[in-house]
Amino acid sequence: MTLGTNDKYTLIRGLGLLAAASVIIGNVIGTGVFLKARVMTCNVGDPNWVIAAWIAAGLLSLAGALTYAELTAMKPEAGGPYVFLRDAFGRIWSFLFGWTQLLIIRTGSQAAVAVVFAIALNDYLGGGLRHVLIETSIFGLPWTVTSLELVAIMVIAIFTTLNCLSVSISGYIATVLTGVKIGLVIFVGLGAFLWVTGGSFDHFSMASTGGSCEGVAESVRYGSLEYTFLAGFAAAMLGALWGYDGWDNLSFVAGEVKEPGRNLPIAIIGSVMLIILLYVIVQIAYFYVLDPVSVASVSETGSVGMAVVSKFFGGDPATFATGVAIAIFTMGLMLSSLGTLHTSILSNSRIPYAMAQDGVMFKLFSKLSVHRVPVNAVIFQGVWATVLALSGSFDTLTDYVIFASWIFYAMITLSIFVFRKREPDTERPYRAWGYPIVPVIFLLVTGWLLINTLMTATVQSFIGIGMILLGLPVYWYLNKTNRGAAPAEAAEEQQDDGQA
Repeated sequence: MTLGTNDKYTLIRGLGLLAAASVIIGNVIGTGVFLKARVMTCNVGDPNWVIAAWIAAGLLSLAGALTYAELTAMKPEAGGPYVFLRDAFGRIWSFLFGWTQLLIIRTGSQAAVAVVFAIALNDYLGGGLRHVLIETSIFGLPWTVTSLELVAIMVIAIFTTLNCLSVSISGYIATVLTGVKIGLVIFVGLGAFLWVTGGSFDHFSMASTGGSCEGVAESVRYGSLEYTFLAGFAAAMLGALWGYDGWDNLSFVAGEVKEPGRNLPIAIIGSVMLIILLYVIVQIAYFYVLDPVSVASVSETGSVGMAVVSKFFGGDPATFATGVAIAIFTMGLMLSSLGTLHTSILSNSRIPYAMAQDGVMFKLFSKLSVHRVPVNAVIFQGVWATVLALSGSFDTLTDYVIFASWIFYAMITLSIFVFRKREPDTERPYRAWGYPIVPVIFLLVTGWLLINTLMTATVQSFIGIGMILLGLPVYWYLNKTNRGAAPAEAAEEQQDDGQA
């Protein structure tokens, strides 16, 4: 028995409607809305097409959310998508999904967000926080550890500890930090119209021709000889989808939501619709303040949001008002990063818990603490995110898996057709609006994005698939080990019953 845990405990439904919505909004709104406008402008050239890409990606996410709402309300269990894949297509597909989420996608995202917080804090302190601690090479590859990585690790440790408390407390923290995120987006969006002189809607009739577009590939860079509009728009949509990523997070903690039949659909659909509205408003604000060339010329490590805020109150950072606006934005961005980290740890630790319950992950991850939290899964996730933060390679690894993660999104959406046919009489507190047209549209657009990504980023796509397939020997080992352990555990239980 793991210290502080007991097999008799079960997950408790401690998340109300507001906390449930905060799990989604808190995870989705992060740095993407403040960073991706630059790359997307380079992809399509025209502010109107940038906004169209945000709307298209938002509607695609909403189509997925409508489908997920039915699936989650029908099967309100911990692990969400893992359960849908298991019941629709079998345990091996659900394991590969959980393996990918645990190995790179979610833990890599947590590491990245923690490092973003450390970088923002360093910038706020004038760059004095960064000091090189270790500089060496491993297998001929350079490896450097700075004090920024230590700050990131400390942040991961703090929020891992907080998520070992009761789910009600975690939900409250998520609600507070989500309020900060929404406030930050509104601050930038409204401030652009209230406190900037010289803004103009004429910028919407201009193009980004001449922008520096640092780090943007020629094949998806507007105006290059290799450029095609479909490839550019697809790349812009992928950028926007990164900004919307996390709309499915509530499904992971569905087993801990109060009144799931009512609250899950409302939280999932309502949150995505609110996020689309906020994102479109802030993109309009960006291009009202900055012309497309200026947006495209923001540095690769810079933020369009910061470029806009620096124009507040006359645009002179030396003045008190502008300095305060920049400080508010910087602090808000740091708190936004912490909110994303918190909700990600809260929701995604339920994946190894669900896998362990199925016998396809180490059994210790199925243990619950006295607070009804899968603490071993939470701690393991935090430790692995720390390793990725120290490795410095999580961004590259995550890029490789983006293609493969959308394969799972398509499979999870496809499962609604399987359940409608196989389980027609199962209670469905909510039925997906627009079925079957909406899920079909989601699948068609997802297929187009996958094909386009395969053609424009072939190597990364196949590496991502290869990383997923690495889970097959792990699945075989765990399946064999747990099958062998089952008879021994049963005999031990019988012996205990006999002694009793």
